[in-house]
Amino acid sequence: MSINPQELRYSKEHEWISAAEAGVSTVGITSHAADALGDVVFVQLPEVGDSVTAGESCGELESTKSVSDLYAPVNGEVTEVNEDVVSDPSLVNSAPFEGGWLFKVRVTEEPDDLLTADEYTAFISG
Repeated sequence: MSINPQELRYSKEHEWISAAEAGVSTVGITSHAADALGDVVFVQLPEVGDSVTAGESCGELESTKSVSDLYAPVNGEVTEVNEDVVSDPSLVNSAPFEGGWLFKVRVTEEPDDLLTADEYTAFISG
């Protein structure tokens, strides 16, 4: 089992979000989600300028096994998308917490139910 970075926060939909730098946070999916998906072959991300809402779908990840919705962990406006992941979706599997990040968002509201790394680890351990 991979270690979930302590500095990140997690959603129950298996997204992670970084602490804001200049009001902007980075979003990705956890290694747990990447492992569950299998080999990711296609990534559909929100557009820059899109508004996203916590808990609502804002994109898709397609693997050799299934298609999974990408959920926004917070409310905000998309400021950047990771074009590297669009052209090489396998980054989601090989580096979910580093090069496989998905998009950046200017956070307007953070829900109360984001989990710490320890809480998320307990959540996925069932």
